[in-house]
Amino acid sequence: MGINVKRNNVTPEEAERLKKLCPFGAIEYADKKITITSACKSCKMCVKKDVDGIVEWQEEAIRTVDKSLWRGVAVYAQCHEGGLHKVTPELIGKARELAAVINEPVLAVIIGSGVDGQVEELLSYGVDTVYVYDHPDFENFAISTYANAFYDFIEKIHPGSILVGATNLGRSLAPKVAARCNTGLTADCTILEMKPNTDLVQIRPAFGGNIMAQIVTPNSRPQFCTVRYKIFSAPEKVAAPTGKAVYMEITPSLLEGRTTVLSKNDKPKTLDISEAEIIVACGRGFKSQADLQMAEELCSLLGGQLACTRPLVEAGWMDAKRQIGLSGRTVKPKLIIALGISGAVQFTAGMTGADKIIAINSDEKASIFNVSHINVVADIYDVVPRLIAKIKEGKNNV
Repeated sequence: MGINVKRNNVTPEEAERLKKLCPFGAIEYADKKITITSACKSCKMCVKKDVDGIVEWQEEAIRTVDKSLWRGVAVYAQCHEGGLHKVTPELIGKARELAAVINEPVLAVIIGSGVDGQVEELLSYGVDTVYVYDHPDFENFAISTYANAFYDFIEKIHPGSILVGATNLGRSLAPKVAARCNTGLTADCTILEMKPNTDLVQIRPAFGGNIMAQIVTPNSRPQFCTVRYKIFSAPEKVAAPTGKAVYMEITPSLLEGRTTVLSKNDKPKTLDISEAEIIVACGRGFKSQADLQMAEELCSLLGGQLACTRPLVEAGWMDAKRQIGLSGRTVKPKLIIALGISGAVQFTAGMTGADKIIAINSDEKASIFNVSHINVVADIYDVVPRLIAKIKEGKNNV
């Protein structure tokens, strides 16, 4: 949609009148032709006040799709270190919930080399059909060939919705495949809901976490979204799986790509707070970097890992790998103790899956108390040292 020029031959007088109507200077005139530049804000001022009928507002034709031709909720099953990436079972659990709403099958697509073991594991999680692209050329990730296989799956199977893990691989692959399908992609969803008409409601924080945006793509299929690790829960394995595996034909065109993997060097494993069972998280309630020592001591006594909010990373007090939130890591520990954290959506979106949340904050109106299970309205400089002393006392009495 936008401004459309209806006439080719325009007099200088007509052009001058029209140019004066645009508050953004988006109308240009040359060789008796009017041109609408990229400065146009679609305010329609020129259309409303154009007495010469030179321009008009042209609505874009709404694309429609036959939703009955697209069935199933699919999960991209990422291979990782000889098995499935841990985000995959979580996506399957959510896919089963979504598929139950519309009574459609749960599908999975896996791309790799020698993946029979992973296929059996996918079926054990209750997947109805696993579509397998197994070939030696898929042993290492190359975005062109993986995208070829992924797109081949979509063209042949027509899944209505596709869930992809927001891993480094998933964040590279999903946009490329979605673009090929000329469909939308919602990144880092925190909530997914299914409408009875098969429209997937993709919910994620927006505008810096100030609102929760509900995104729907009713006129295109498939519906693509990425989801972070630790957002959803993995389902229990099925005692007697009834699903099946379909090994897809690997044609030469699928293996055509612009990149070739010559060698692979495994990156040394680094700190990953996503795997922590106990976390002590620090916020702006700490007055100085030196004061973090008491949080470190508490963390050490509990056998957990230290984490933080974004302001502490920006201040240079802690490493970005320890940040929880939308621009950091998503965690799902058994226990998280939030020290001096206000509880902005940017942070809480990354930790609400914790089994037990204890929040200590001197502000009784702090937003963190809306998501925590145990609320302590007090100064962290008073509570934390006493808590450390109690833990030490208990250990000494054992």
